[in-house]
Amino acid sequence: MKSKWKQWKNFIQGSTGAVKLSMLVMGAGHIRYGAVTKGLIYLLMEVSMIVYFVTRGLSDIAGFFTLGTQKADAWSGVEGDNSIVMLIMGIFAWIVVAAFLYFYIQNVRGAYACQKRSQKGLPQIGVKQELASLLDQKFYVLVLALPVVGVCIFNILPIIFMILIAFTNYGGKIVPPELVDWVGLDNFKKLLVLSKFAPTFGKILSWNLLWAVLSTALNYFAGLGLALLLNKECVRGKAFWRAFPILAYAIPGFITLLAFKFMFSYGGPINQLIVSHGGTAFGFLDLDAKWSARIIGLLVNCWISVPSIMLLATGHLSNRDVTLYEAAKMDGAGRWKQFWKLTMPYMIFATTPVLLGQFIGNFNNFGIFYFLRGGLYMDGYFLASDTDLLINWLYNLSIDNNYYSIGAAISLIIFLITSTISLIVYVKSPSYREEDTFQ
Repeated sequence: MKSKWKQWKNFIQGSTGAVKLSMLVMGAGHIRYGAVTKGLIYLLMEVSMIVYFVTRGLSDIAGFFTLGTQKADAWSGVEGDNSIVMLIMGIFAWIVVAAFLYFYIQNVRGAYACQKRSQKGLPQIGVKQELASLLDQKFYVLVLALPVVGVCIFNILPIIFMILIAFTNYGGKIVPPELVDWVGLDNFKKLLVLSKFAPTFGKILSWNLLWAVLSTALNYFAGLGLALLLNKECVRGKAFWRAFPILAYAIPGFITLLAFKFMFSYGGPINQLIVSHGGTAFGFLDLDAKWSARIIGLLVNCWISVPSIMLLATGHLSNRDVTLYEAAKMDGAGRWKQFWKLTMPYMIFATTPVLLGQFIGNFNNFGIFYFLRGGLYMDGYFLASDTDLLINWLYNLSIDNNYYSIGAAISLIIFLITSTISLIVYVKSPSYREEDTFQ
């Protein structure tokens, strides 16, 4: 903080009037010291920004805070304000302001640099030289400029929009032409306190956490075990055996899920086999199934996910230092001890980022229970069932029942949970703390 203040103090004391004028009229310092084209470009930016703000920008920013003041009335011909459009355009206006501030700072820094070059008797860097630099030393800036703009418009803007919706009352009967209002943390309070949402939220959150941990562990150890098994020298036809899980991985996931749903249905082959042996058809995925449906979901998810873990583990296991295993064997360590003391630390070190990605993917695994058991609403749950994850409940609330603001609040909670857990686990993991252990 002190260094920044010192830099600012040195700038104020050492800059000339032309540079200080650049803080009001962009490009003035550049024009004064001979970089006319760059100065005119900065001046054009400022003029464009002023025109934008006068014609639309100020009203968009005001609309961002008010979300509209005039309700539409079709009978009297009043068009009214569309709160959602105003929110989106307000976010866009703030992005434009942020971009302008970036170029404004570059303008002041550039003017000060021009002053320094002039005082040292050096020629100014012209536009042609800047373009040549962009095509050579700073080519990465040129290449990344368009993707960055695209990310801001098509990724950052929708994400910010989703986050902000969580702090409004948008949804249910409050949709355009009705005016939407800011409600602060009310949606989060509803999830935690309101009798309609709180019990369901608590049940689904606890199951979601259990599901993410169990499915990640099951998939990881099953994939690792399969890779270790196929890595053994005594196994023949390894390519043949590896083909089966890879084929399962190649088939689109929703087709696999629909196939398993049919297999475990009342008229499916598993129940037919039970009935043919004198048993009674069992509702594996029925309303009262609960843990049988959950276990089936875990196993089906394992079937879909194990091949990718197996391929990943196979690649890492081929890079192991076999001399460590030979030394451990000579010291009397058995296979189980070698696995826990050598294989697991190495694999955890090498695959922690992937493991975290698997955890987040499982936490937000929409398809498993949507295709296996989707559409069920149960007593004790509000618009959900006992196998639904938060992402499924979010879908039921927002897409099927118009609880958009509650859905946005849930999505923000999902982000906070997954990002916090992932960050803590990664920082505590050997991949972060012991980076040079296996190098």
